[in-house]
Amino acid sequence: MKVLFYTREFPPYVYGGAGVHVEYLAEELAKLMPMEVRSFGDQDAHAENLKVKGYDFESEDFKTADAKLKAVLQTLRTCVNMNIDPVDADVVHCHTWYAHFAGIVSKLCYGTPLVITTHSLEPLRPWKREQLGRGYDASSWVEKTAIEMADAVIAVSKETKEDVLKHFDVDEAKVKVIYNGINLVEYNVTDKTDTLVAHGIDPTKPYVLFVGRITRQKGIIHLVNAIKHIHGETQIVLCAGAPDTPEIAQEMKDSVEAVQKTRDNVIWIDKMLPKPEVIQLYSHADVFCCPSIYEPFGIINLEAMACETAVVASAVGGIKEVVVNDETGILVSVEQQTEAPFEPLHPEKFSQDLADSINYLVNNPTIRKQMGLAGRQRVESTFDWAAIAKQVQELYQTLKP
Repeated sequence: MKVLFYTREFPPYVYGGAGVHVEYLAEELAKLMPMEVRSFGDQDAHAENLKVKGYDFESEDFKTADAKLKAVLQTLRTCVNMNIDPVDADVVHCHTWYAHFAGIVSKLCYGTPLVITTHSLEPLRPWKREQLGRGYDASSWVEKTAIEMADAVIAVSKETKEDVLKHFDVDEAKVKVIYNGINLVEYNVTDKTDTLVAHGIDPTKPYVLFVGRITRQKGIIHLVNAIKHIHGETQIVLCAGAPDTPEIAQEMKDSVEAVQKTRDNVIWIDKMLPKPEVIQLYSHADVFCCPSIYEPFGIINLEAMACETAVVASAVGGIKEVVVNDETGILVSVEQQTEAPFEPLHPEKFSQDLADSINYLVNNPTIRKQMGLAGRQRVESTFDWAAIAKQVQELYQTLKP
């Protein structure tokens, strides 16, 4: 059996959890079967059982396009280009709406069985209209069409499966829950501190860490708003880049600059760092904070737990299936709007509760240490990529003629 991945992200161009997922799943599946990856970019790599080819996303042809529609139009053309090379795979597997149109074309033109992994769902991310304008209607149509014509749908959490069944016309028998995973060798505690020193983080003092994109979904603004309630001696490290829009980038800049006027230990690393450097940040953080308002899974929590760091996270989506409250971290309840965009009804209370949980763990090193060890044990027992790849392989085998 040969499998073809369609994906927007693949190394060296990875900026989010879906890209991390694709990278490690492809690596593990290549140990079990021939794999081909077609992605956005200029990749060109051949390993024993893994072929990777990138397709150009940027083009002068789109220089006159509407700024909000440009990315959508580029995406659709790239997906068509991905199908110019004949498809000889037994199964096509798509990741995120950016690649779904390639899967649609492949199924229609080549008759290849189609698998969709739902890393997130467009109906639950209405803030994307800020980024895409009417292009959000196009991305929503692509996602809906692909999911409803797929031969199998992988949901990355039980709650995501419920969301799929609620928002799309899909036979429940076609939807299987398979969690994200973690590379347990790569993501491990390190005693190196050169990354901390390079960014002005004092290794001898406590710090709370955020890692992620600057987007409404990740809730980073709520953490920034919580800083005024976090004990003054605790450093705040925000490893946050890749803003969705210029507007949210400016909002982030203004918010961070305002709080930096009141304390000098707020450190904003405004780019996505290489994995070894991020692992250093995880390893030495006293607390990792994930304040997402929508999170189908939350792979960043796995990364922190693998590095034996206690987690404070919002009790939303798949996070509730990853972080065990009072065992591997603290889940912070958030009363949300009942309809998208699911922002907190009481944002100041949410920020205060985040700060209270962070302060509690910083002040209780024994509990913090116990949670860190329990987190590592949990990822080892439940989220190993090798076991997850076998579950995916078993799903593929059900689609063989």
